[in-house]
This record gives sequence, structure tokens and C-alpha cells, in this order.
Amino acid sequence: MSPRFPDSVNRARRAVEAALDPEGLTLVACSGGADSLALATAAAFHRAQDAAQVGAVVVDHQLHPESEQVTATALAQLTRLGLAPVISVTAAVDPDSGEGPEAAARTARYRAFAQALAQTGATRMLLAHTRDDQAEQVLLGLARGSGTRTLAGIPAVRGPFRRPLLGLTRADTEEICAHAQLQPWQDPANADSRFLRSRVRTEILPYLEAQLNGSIRESLARTAQIAAEDAAYLEEQAKARFARLLEDPGPQGELRMELQALLEAPPAIRRRVIALAVVAAGGSNPSFERLTAVEKLLTKTGSAGPIELEGGVLAHRGTRGSPDYAKLVIVPRLD
Repeated sequence: MSPRFPDSVNRARRAVEAALDPEGLTLVACSGGADSLALATAAAFHRAQDAAQVGAVVVDHQLHPESEQVTATALAQLTRLGLAPVISVTAAVDPDSGEGPEAAARTARYRAFAQALAQTGATRMLLAHTRDDQAEQVLLGLARGSGTRTLAGIPAVRGPFRRPLLGLTRADTEEICAHAQLQPWQDPANADSRFLRSRVRTEILPYLEAQLNGSIRESLARTAQIAAEDAAYLEEQAKARFARLLEDPGPQGELRMELQALLEAPPAIRRRVIALAVVAAGGSNPSFERLTAVEKLLTKTGSAGPIELEGGVLAHRGTRGSPDYAKLVIVPRLD
């Protein structure tokens, strides 16, 4: 009797097929763990069928004493799968970053991804986030009291990046690796309770499964899908309204919009319009607290500002007698 062929293998292959660039080179980002090795073997199936050009990149964060060996083992397994080219890139993690260790590693990882894309000329990169990662992301967003976009979780597509395994579980990827006789690396950081995401993965989600809902991971992933669709629609509406409300920039690049027109917009749209203006002025996406503070400027009572926003951008209400009277003014940072 032939060995059982797991359904997870077929599901991964179908998902990856839709994510590959049929004309250019696609890279699989691989850490050597079960998720990324499962992604690599699904992509290798299509390369073997001459359906796509597929290579791989292993990012070495140099955060573990055995990172050099982990990288070498991953490179060897990827080469045996038939992917080409297979390269490694070092991620320079800033130990003094104010972002915290997890965010600093992520920043360095995406810089390394950009380097790999430029080095190989690849047009797409596949990342191995699973439904479990999505559930963790949504739960973290809920804990922070985040908005719709954050609750939308990890996007399936963003720029050159594709995440085809968001419909599969971590158990699926482990099954795929076992079927392919691959030896995934177990990153000790995934079980390190010093890191919030690790606590969510190893303590909080298992507790919620036992005490609240055995399908909590699936439910959170479904929440992400619903929120993503809602957020996309709201953002589309906000961009259209922003284009209508935005007046010609001032002499120093100030962005101006009529207060009354902003007040007439639904709150969900209004806050997004203000955020778009802040980003257009060179700032970064403002927090809910900062957006709420800016909204208070619209009522023509109390302080007219300025309010400092992320990225050094300022917001104020034009006062009586000024050319900007009854307008919200977003002022770019002037270095």
C-alpha cells in the first residue's frame, strides 16, 4: 500500500500556484522552519513542472549561536528541492533599536528581502505566514484596541510579497514537511515567553481554545478576512473624499480642507481622510489618540492647535481673520 498523500500537500500546491509570477522569478523566503519549508516544497512542485521560475532566499538574523548551521541546513534542503537560485542574506538587526527585539528583527528582515529581490531580479517573494500567524496577529490587534485595518491582520498581497499559506495551519505545514521528509528547524524564540507573540502562541491561544472556543484560531482568521474587506472599502471611500476636499497646497506645502466638509463625513471616513493628509504631508500613519485630538479642532471651540502628529507634522485650525479660516491645516515638517 502506498503512503497516504496528505490533502494539505494539494491545498498548499494550489495556493502557491496562484501566487507565483508566471513570467518572472519568484523567491521563497525561508527560515528553515516548518512553515517556510512547506512553502518551498509546494513551490518546488511547480518549478519541476516548468510552470514557473522559483528560487529561494534564507535570511540569517544571526540571533542564535547555531544560526550559521541553521542557514547551511536550510540552503541544502532548498537546493535538494530543485529551487534555483538559492541564496542567503544576512539581516543586520539593530540591538539598540527602540522598536523592541521583535520589531527590530522584522525591520532587518524586510531590508534583507529587498536586498534579495534586487540581487536576483525576482519580481515576487512568497512568505510563509499561516492561519495560526493570522490568528495571533488579530488577537494582538484586539489587545491593543486597534482599528479595522489592524484587525484585518496579515495581508495576502502587499507589494511584491505574497502569502499563499494563510488558509493552512501550522499542523498542515508540519504534515507537509513530514511527507516530504524535510527536517525543519525549531526556533527556540517561538517558545520564549519573554516575547509577547510567543506568549500568545504558546499560552494565550491554547487557553482560549480550552476555555472559550476550540475553533478560536479559525474564528480570528475569519475576523481578519471580514475586516480586510471592510477596511479596503472604507479606504477607497476615504481616498475619493480626500481627493475632493483637498485644496491647492500652501506656499510651504500646507494641506488644507474645509472644516464643515470634514464634519459632514462619517467618523470612519473622516479619520481616514485626516490620516491620508498626515501621510501626504510626510508624516506617518497617526494613532487613534492623535486623530481624535485633530477631530476636536473641527468644532471651532477650544484650542486651535497646533497638534504635533507622527513624523513631526503639525495640524491646526485656521482662525478668524487668517486666510485659512474655517479650514483644517496640515503643515509638513520643515527641517
